[in-house]
Amino acid sequence: MRHIFSLILFILAVSFCYPVTVHAQELNDTIYNPTILYNGTPKKYEIAGIKVEGVKNYEDYVLIGISGLAVGQTITVPGDDITGAVKRYWDHGLFSSVSIDAEKIIGNKIYLHIKLTQRPRIADIVFHGVKKSEREDLQAKIGMVKGLQITPNAIDRAKTLIKKHFDEKGFKNAEVDIVEREDPENDEQVYVDVNIDKKTKVKVHQISFEGNSILSDKKLKRVMKKTNEKGKLINLFRTKKFIQEKYEEDKQLIIDKYNELGYRDAQIVVDSVSAYDEKTVDVYMKIHEGEKYYIRNITWVGNTVYPSDLLSQQLRMKKGDVYNQKLINERLNSDEDAIGNNYYNSGYVFYHLDPVEVNIDGDSIDLEMRIVEGEPATISHVRINGNDRLYENIVRRELRTRPGDLFSREALERSYREIAQMGHFNPENIQMDVQPNQTDGTVDINWGLESKANDQVEFSAGWGQTGVIGKLSLKFTNFSFANLFHKNDNYRGILPQGDGQTLTLSGQTNGRYYQSYSISFLDPWFGGKRPTQFSVSAFYSKQTDVSDQYYNSAYMNNYYNTLLYGNYYNGYYNNYYDNYESYYDPSKSFQMFGVSVGWGKRLRWPDDYFQLSAELSYQRFILRDWSYLYIRLNNGQYMTTGNCNNISLNLTLSRNSTDNPIFPRYGSEFTASLQITPPYSLFSNKDYSTYGKNDYNEAASMYKWIEYHKWKFRAKTYTPLMDIKKCPVIMTRTEFGILGHFNKYKRSPFETFYVGGDGMTGYSYNYASETIALRGYENGALTPYGSEGYAYIRLGAELRYPLMLENSTSIYALGFVEAGNAWTDVAKFNPFSLKRSAGVGVRIFLPMVGMMGIDWAYGFDKINGSMSQSGSQFHFIIGQEF
Repeated sequence: MRHIFSLILFILAVSFCYPVTVHAQELNDTIYNPTILYNGTPKKYEIAGIKVEGVKNYEDYVLIGISGLAVGQTITVPGDDITGAVKRYWDHGLFSSVSIDAEKIIGNKIYLHIKLTQRPRIADIVFHGVKKSEREDLQAKIGMVKGLQITPNAIDRAKTLIKKHFDEKGFKNAEVDIVEREDPENDEQVYVDVNIDKKTKVKVHQISFEGNSILSDKKLKRVMKKTNEKGKLINLFRTKKFIQEKYEEDKQLIIDKYNELGYRDAQIVVDSVSAYDEKTVDVYMKIHEGEKYYIRNITWVGNTVYPSDLLSQQLRMKKGDVYNQKLINERLNSDEDAIGNNYYNSGYVFYHLDPVEVNIDGDSIDLEMRIVEGEPATISHVRINGNDRLYENIVRRELRTRPGDLFSREALERSYREIAQMGHFNPENIQMDVQPNQTDGTVDINWGLESKANDQVEFSAGWGQTGVIGKLSLKFTNFSFANLFHKNDNYRGILPQGDGQTLTLSGQTNGRYYQSYSISFLDPWFGGKRPTQFSVSAFYSKQTDVSDQYYNSAYMNNYYNTLLYGNYYNGYYNNYYDNYESYYDPSKSFQMFGVSVGWGKRLRWPDDYFQLSAELSYQRFILRDWSYLYIRLNNGQYMTTGNCNNISLNLTLSRNSTDNPIFPRYGSEFTASLQITPPYSLFSNKDYSTYGKNDYNEAASMYKWIEYHKWKFRAKTYTPLMDIKKCPVIMTRTEFGILGHFNKYKRSPFETFYVGGDGMTGYSYNYASETIALRGYENGALTPYGSEGYAYIRLGAELRYPLMLENSTSIYALGFVEAGNAWTDVAKFNPFSLKRSAGVGVRIFLPMVGMMGIDWAYGFDKINGSMSQSGSQFHFIIGQEF
């Protein structure tokens, strides 16, 4: 019995110890480089280690992360875990070979070895078969640059983009081949050769239709905008290239045309494009026109805010009308004139309209306009991003969208315009992000702005009769008068800034002969609470002359001989200034100084684009033996010495609804003004027809206080030719002015119109006149000395095309036609007797300089008794033209 019991104990001991012994044996049994049989039985392992090799430019943890595997993870071998990891490496596109091996297995733990071969990087890209300009365009489009890895996806994408690029230019059959070429100096890099054979441009040989009877072939071809037959005179100015994308758009235009005429079932059942020869294709379309439909009933459902009659009136469709689907889409989806604008402008941002054809009976359709109005939404938050020039309250005061207000699309668009008109932000990059929140019935508005420098510095130098003339003008458009006395750490720069006020300082001189200085200040929101404009300005100028001996000198005699007889006087141009300087006479001078204060207020009627402004000014003119002003006295003499004073009130009514101060695309602007002085002659009881006939001083005294009434009107309109951002714009111009008098014997010698040329404020025999441009003629050619302009008119039209509209630079080209004239007597004003011109030009706007430009114009008419036309003229423009 004892032996039996001992045997049982031995057997139990062996039974309990056997599993431990076997397990210990497995732990010590390491299998290196095991062979994984994928047709074998899967087994679970715990990843005990991962090693990566073959890639130098990435950390191991980054490469391991791509695989989706991690130490401690349990995987099945063989199974989808390793297969999925390999697939992820291939999908990444950066590797040309991938393998994952089991380096060793110890029991249920596995050690993985990932071997990768990195795809080479691009050493350079070489384009073959295209021009340099095309290479630059393609380089930017395909996105392949030096240093990036070359992948099959990148190659396929580049081929697609290049073929699309040339297809859009009419090279439908272009062939593209991209080849990798080893870099002999670096085995980790390759050269990429892009071989392009553009072939020839593919044009349209013939367009044929089948099944059309309502619209003829000719009408259908005119409906198509970008797909036109070559060799037809009617298509002389239309593109003849075949571009697949434009062809698809033209097919939709055909369907839209049928829908417009009531053929709602019209469709192109078959179409084809076949090669006629290597350079042209034939286009074929089979059309099913269907029946013509009419509207029988229109009912409105769900509308409670606006009555059905009003909505039907705005839809512009009624019972019996042709079922015009194009008009319905325009009236329901147009941003400019949609029924939805009524709702959006009243806060119903969640409004939705769905037109449903509820019944079709023969050729009649019943429409049900289903409206979901929702609740009016209020503005919750208004955020402004990108502003680093102005105090935020300066920007916010221009907004028509304020927290707590009902949402309004009209107010949103008006806010956009006001920000653009400020001039401190790039109008091309203003972003409006409207975020409705239907859960609480609110809307958040986020403004994205791009600040731009708006201050301007003008420095110029030129050569005049009296030597070098220099000008320096500084215009600070973000000035802060308040910070001038209260230093604020928030503003930057030498001058205090942040309040959007304008300070202008200007000086022009050539030393003794001429000097001019001016200063002005403008606050568009005087007081900060309302858009009330306040301005103040002052100026002083002095012009001197030479003595009479200069004109009788031997030097001038030689000059006259040169003019009369063509005898060139040796050294004339070299000695001109020295002779002029030697006869300097400070006793001959013309001085002007003046001050003005202005006020302006934005009106609410007829709309708040209108502004009324008033300016009270005083000017004093001091003549000392000055014979360049044509002031004729009653005694037959001309006034050369005396003092003249000008106190005037200028009232201006203006309206400006343009969208952009630099390059307007739409809107209009007009100004009507009256400048008037007290009518001194009406209560002086003096007969100015004989006043001072025998007394120079008495005759000159009649101009001690000058009097006049000056009327001006100026208007411009801007009309875009297409509904895209970068499109041509037509600008039209109309302006005229009249300088009237209270007494015909006391007409004002000042404030006349100096007409002709570039219109820039520059040299004029009368420094107190107003310069008016008329390109194609020399400066002042229509109002020469002795023929001062007391009335003028100017008409014109420009076609403007934007070349560049960026934050730093705006450039546009223009072509123009103009006509105008000036008269010395208001009674002779004749708007049908005009001098005509035409030309081309370019404008460049630089934030620190302002607007500059050059125009070439040709004047078609004779002036002032000339025997020939004005002819070719070049004009240089500095500053913004009205």
